[in-house]
Amino acid sequence: MTKTTVGSEPTATSITNREGKYLTFALAHEEYGLEILKVREIIGYIDVTAVPQTPHYVKGVINLRGQVIPVVDLRAKFGMETTDVTEETCIIVVETGSDNRKYSTGIVVDHVQEVLDISGTNIEEAPQFGATVDTNFILGMGKIGDSVKILLDIDQVLAGDNLAGLG
Repeated sequence: MTKTTVGSEPTATSITNREGKYLTFALAHEEYGLEILKVREIIGYIDVTAVPQTPHYVKGVINLRGQVIPVVDLRAKFGMETTDVTEETCIIVVETGSDNRKYSTGIVVDHVQEVLDISGTNIEEAPQFGATVDTNFILGMGKIGDSVKILLDIDQVLAGDNLAGLG
């Protein structure tokens, strides 16, 4: 018996399913959003304990009310130039899942902006840049007025980092 797979072409239904509330934040001059249901909490930047032999984008771990949580510098993860911590720098604690388990991870962002309710009609597929550029971590592009917010699939952004062992 031959197994047939349906192509992964985007459909209007898949885009509409992405509508909802997104927490928006900035990294450098770019604006991003992530699904509000993935956000556990937002905290001001606190001291991070470095962990040896971790990737360059892993800042280390924090102790958040007795739970040790790995912290990822999203600028470094995306290949951007890192910057000094300011009073607006914060850590967004997100909950991701893999292998039927949930993990908390902190992501360092320049500053949090707002929560937006984005309709499916205002979300487009991520542009294709060719085979050499992976855009699987982008849920879509949210059109807000004249600006565009890059909507992240935080599970994909953090996938493969194996940060569970740090926490």
